[in-house]
Amino acid sequence: MSTVKFLIRRVLQGIFVVWGAITIMFGLREISPGDPAILILGQGARQDRIETVREQEGLDEPIFVQYFDYLSDFVVGDLGYSWQSNREVTAMVLERVPATLELAIAGTLVAIVIAIPLGVISATRRGEPADYGATMFSLLGISTPNFWLGLMLILVFGVWYGIPYPSPSASGFPVGLSFFDLPIGRRPVGFGEAVMTLLRTGSAADLLTWLRHITLPAITLGTYFTALITRLTRSGMLDEMGKPYVTATEAKGLPEVLIRYKHVLRNTMIPIITVLGLQLGTLLGGAVITETVFNWPGLGQRLINALNARDWPLMQGIVVFIAIGFVTLNIVVDAIYQYLDPRVSSE
Repeated sequence: MSTVKFLIRRVLQGIFVVWGAITIMFGLREISPGDPAILILGQGARQDRIETVREQEGLDEPIFVQYFDYLSDFVVGDLGYSWQSNREVTAMVLERVPATLELAIAGTLVAIVIAIPLGVISATRRGEPADYGATMFSLLGISTPNFWLGLMLILVFGVWYGIPYPSPSASGFPVGLSFFDLPIGRRPVGFGEAVMTLLRTGSAADLLTWLRHITLPAITLGTYFTALITRLTRSGMLDEMGKPYVTATEAKGLPEVLIRYKHVLRNTMIPIITVLGLQLGTLLGGAVITETVFNWPGLGQRLINALNARDWPLMQGIVVFIAIGFVTLNIVVDAIYQYLDPRVSSE
């Protein structure tokens, strides 16, 4: 099968997944208890107002009519309006995407930078203290709940040591403060804006502020991921090092570093990329616990707020966006697969 056909098939499968997510969320909304009109107006609302809202929102239509109306609006990018804030769901989702993306990517980078070298060291020094240390680290990382680790990081760095801001007028680590909702004069900018400021003025103050705000959440989010990738890298390296081609390259006198990183690690990357893609999709899902602990204004926090308010259009919009993120990341992973191992396109 050619690469183009391979990716087209993946896209069609992804469309089916997104459709399934929409259908499931719509079904859950229909079977959930309570009248949506009463949820919008609140208890004690007059019956005439309830009927007006039901008509305005299309809730008086048969379920299959509501379902196909939602699908037709979704195709043109319309996810409806929030019942609680009466704002466009698309805008409410997109305005939280940058914060979630920054946190997810930062957590992934923390995991990659630590895990892959640690896994390589563990595999090449099997049975030595370095291997035992990496194994213990992996065990602790997988076993440690994210919420507990986040609270401990806040306690140690924010309360006991009070690491300062780069701003001379502020002190204390910016723990528990919203990334976008800090008081005027102390509001950190996003990563892209901080980089542009650095390039334009040469000042790294905004970038340092951004780093100080994202460091603890990224470490908290990336710890479990780090442990998982470390173990996966170690096992993959050990499996590859036992194959005949490694013995052949060693017999040819190639440097050990070249064999280890160009041949063995490259062939180990396919399962690692799989996990990276899937886990990044999970992180894009909001990392609800981490965002809640650090009051990070991402999709996860907004999803929890929508769930508490039973704001179904907003919940549906966030879940659909997460599904699209998963599908997109999986297609990208498949494309990288094909680059690393062309045999994938024919399997």
